[in-house]
Amino acid sequence: MSLPAKEIQIPAREVYTYADYALLPEGAPYQLIGGKLIMTPAPTTYHQIISMRLEGRFYNFVAEKSVGLVLFAPVDVYFEEKECYQPDIIFIAKERFSLIEPAKINGAPDLVIEILSPSTAYYDIKKKARTYARHGVKEYWLVDPEEQSIEVYVGEEGKFVLDQKVEGEGKVKSLTLKGLEIETKEIFAPV
Repeated sequence: MSLPAKEIQIPAREVYTYADYALLPEGAPYQLIGGKLIMTPAPTTYHQIISMRLEGRFYNFVAEKSVGLVLFAPVDVYFEEKECYQPDIIFIAKERFSLIEPAKINGAPDLVIEILSPSTAYYDIKKKARTYARHGVKEYWLVDPEEQSIEVYVGEEGKFVLDQKVEGEGKVKSLTLKGLEIETKEIFAPV
């Protein structure tokens, strides 16, 4: 027999911190972006299909090479007191496993993938991208289901520089995971 869920009240604030965010119940659909609790509704089925296809390719490659760990949303990635995100897919190299804590990833993953949704695209492209770059994410993928495009950015001196963009057909290559290539038309194929 399970116990009923405990209701937690978080006081209204102008700016929230990780301590406030950590009070949310497990699975609450929020990210802490710029000190604001931003509700992120459930993704569309197409978003989830794209995510599953990318997850499978990344997971299989990383497991075969035994070079690290791939995690999928929702997983909290803590950057600073007012910034804790749930990227769609992350990769952490084996030598950086010290970032992995029981409740969160404490610091920048090596690679982050965000699949754009109408409700969160602004944050993924602007606010979160700047935080990822500033904190040392080496590689950032923006996957756009609407445009059927994938952009691969490389972190350089606290900023991202576009390395590749493929729209429709073509391959993108990971710079962090040497040898991983993904055919975009397979990712965006209809069900």
